[in-house]
Amino acid sequence: RPPLSSFLKWRDDRVLDEVHWYGWFIDYWMEGGLMRDIFTHELTTPEHWYKLLQPLQNSRDDLMFENFVGLDTDVQHNFDPNCLEKVSGGCEPVSIISAEHLLMNVTGPLETQKIAKSIQGKPGIGDFLIGEEAWECIWEELIVKKKGVKTFIDREGIEERDYNFSAEMLSEMIIELGRLIDKYSSEKWEGKETAQYLVALLSEHKSLIQDEMDAVISGETELKEGDFLGPATRKKRKLDQLGKMEGIEELRELKNSHHHKYFKELEIVLFEKRRHRRREEAVEENTQRSLRKYERIKQ
Repeated sequence: RPPLSSFLKWRDDRVLDEVHWYGWFIDYWMEGGLMRDIFTHELTTPEHWYKLLQPLQNSRDDLMFENFVGLDTDVQHNFDPNCLEKVSGGCEPVSIISAEHLLMNVTGPLETQKIAKSIQGKPGIGDFLIGEEAWECIWEELIVKKKGVKTFIDREGIEERDYNFSAEMLSEMIIELGRLIDKYSSEKWEGKETAQYLVALLSEHKSLIQDEMDAVISGETELKEGDFLGPATRKKRKLDQLGKMEGIEELRELKNSHHHKYFKELEIVLFEKRRHRRREEAVEENTQRSLRKYERIKQ
């Protein structure tokens, strides 16, 4: 098994990728399934897009936009067929909900109303929606009193604040949020309520991350080896610790470069386990749905 230092380096690299996946995910839904590259956010081809959805089977170098598509390629607008054929009304959101606001006493009931109104009157759903006068009561029972099934709110163990991010990592997040804010506050999107709310949420997040980065830069937040440091920050810390042993450390890193293969194989195993679990959950959900339908028919 590779040493902890190799895992931390691999984990940091993955988090930096996920910063771009975050923006790519938002673009996908806001633009109705328009195919874009994850890292450059340029329009891309179906061949490239489908491979991006299978990152475990392809190396990042092979999937780089300039290598796979080419910077000079004239790419047309291509959309995910699922949005065109399987999603009624397309993939563009009818409403945007903030999970953070849903948990707050002041904004929670309003977010609950948005959820209910987005499905109100919809075939197959609207008939089972309770009256509007009970919406806030449902929110209070589930969120405030925490009744019903367990949710992410009840999760025990590692807390969000147990780890810190370096200025390097936070800066990458701020850049990506800035890109999204600029895009969805532009003239093209100014008439869409969903875009306006999205920009407000992203601006909140950007402000919080900026505060976090200011605390790191000022030294108020002291980073530890197990924090999310990023490649440049982690290397600088190593050089500071090792001093003139830079050459020895680089030799050690070269020797341990095969550890990346270990983590990639581990990720594939975990992916398969998650897929198997989702299948089991889907079977259980379908069974319960059939039982409820049977009970209604009996009545």
